[in-house]
Amino acid sequence: MELKDFAPHPTLVTHETSISGPSRRCIDAHNHLGAFGGDWAARPAVEFFDHIDSLGVAHYVDLDGGWGEDILDDRLRRYKALRPDQYRVYGGVDWGRWADDGHRFAEKSAKRLEAQAARGAEGLKIWKPFGLHVTDDAGQLAKIDDPRLDPIWETAGAIGLPIMIHIADPVAFFDPITPHNERIEELGQNPDWSFPPDRFPSFSDLIEAFARLVKRHPKTTFIGAHVGCYAENLQWVGALLDACPNLMIDFSARIAELGRQPFAARKFFMDHSDRILFGTDAGPDRVTYAIYARFLETSDEYFSYSPDKIPGSGRWNIYGLNLPAPVLDKVYYENAATLFGLNDSISTSALHRG
Repeated sequence: MELKDFAPHPTLVTHETSISGPSRRCIDAHNHLGAFGGDWAARPAVEFFDHIDSLGVAHYVDLDGGWGEDILDDRLRRYKALRPDQYRVYGGVDWGRWADDGHRFAEKSAKRLEAQAARGAEGLKIWKPFGLHVTDDAGQLAKIDDPRLDPIWETAGAIGLPIMIHIADPVAFFDPITPHNERIEELGQNPDWSFPPDRFPSFSDLIEAFARLVKRHPKTTFIGAHVGCYAENLQWVGALLDACPNLMIDFSARIAELGRQPFAARKFFMDHSDRILFGTDAGPDRVTYAIYARFLETSDEYFSYSPDKIPGSGRWNIYGLNLPAPVLDKVYYENAATLFGLNDSISTSALHRG
């Protein structure tokens, strides 16, 4: 039998909580309408809003605005104009311009960011090619904490745009592809997700550069995507949160990591309950929201973190955190509402579905 055909059914008899989604109205602070979000961008906007209304999503953050005119302006026209209190879209940096703009790249990028904000962008999304593939005007790999880029981060802070930043990827993607690599099946299916040390910086180099970047710009708010880009090491992320009041994190696409360390993860959520944002990174998918709610709200044991028959990250199951109500209120809604200046809209009806 080949590994791809191995799909064991656990014989454990465990409690299964019936849960259809978050018990509270939520703000999804890390999601998409483009390739990662399904086909919603090609459908009428009213269908999208009717759908997230049915899911209890009070506010949806779309990270797919990009760095040009077309996508951002389309999203602002079709979505933001229709439901300004329920939708926001982030802009981006066009790294491809570095070769043409030369030493003025950061300055010009900062001006473009100001123009995006003037048109309606409400955040800046930095995608994972930064640190792995982005090159400067000399064709050299750009470092995450390159001081030449400071005008971009400082401008975001000055105009009040949070920076959602995804650095690196799961640690195993940087390890050799051997029988000891726990992501070997996933990397076999996606070989371009492997970052061998002979061609890429190490994970530790990337994540430490990210920490230096956040520390160097205390007046700029950073959101470390995917548990600060290091869900495998909650002690490291917690220490960075303690050192940097300007840092928040989300846990989108990382309940596979969190749910297999439930004691450490629960303590992490309790200790940093005012710094964690809810998000799924899976589009407005009803089944995914239910799985995330089960992870946050129940004490269920050994259940799948994915709706897929073979879960993508690895062949393990997760455990629920059974977080108390005040923490759920913060994670689902209040933290993002504070970050986005939506506090005036917080009410009992906003927090609790019914």
